[in-house]
Amino acid sequence: MNCPACKNPMVILELNQVEIDYCTACKGIWLDNGELDLIFTNADQKEIAKSFSVKNDFDEIKRRCPNCKKKMDKVEFENTGIIIDKCVDDHGVWFDNGELKSILISAEEHNSRIIQMLKELFGE
Repeated sequence: MNCPACKNPMVILELNQVEIDYCTACKGIWLDNGELDLIFTNADQKEIAKSFSVKNDFDEIKRRCPNCKKKMDKVEFENTGIIIDKCVDDHGVWFDNGELKSILISAEEHNSRIIQMLKELFGE
């Protein structure tokens, strides 16, 4: 699978028995729905879906989903001000370098279950 940001091939890493796609060139992370299924229960996934709000007024170029190649939505994660890329067909989410870390840091301010689970999975 190629990186949606820089188009380089991504490598598969295993963290806590969950495989993630990682770009060694730009340091982005792709979590597809299969990986999200392993991390979150169905109830958690419904909460995740509510935690994204689409940002149509965002100037950054829309990236393409590495699975279906459709342009992904720019979405804000849980009112944190952090904008990530989400496949319109729910194939997964893309975190540019630093975005996941920013979400984990925001766990101190936004004490939600989803952010806490991401923090447990990926650490500080």
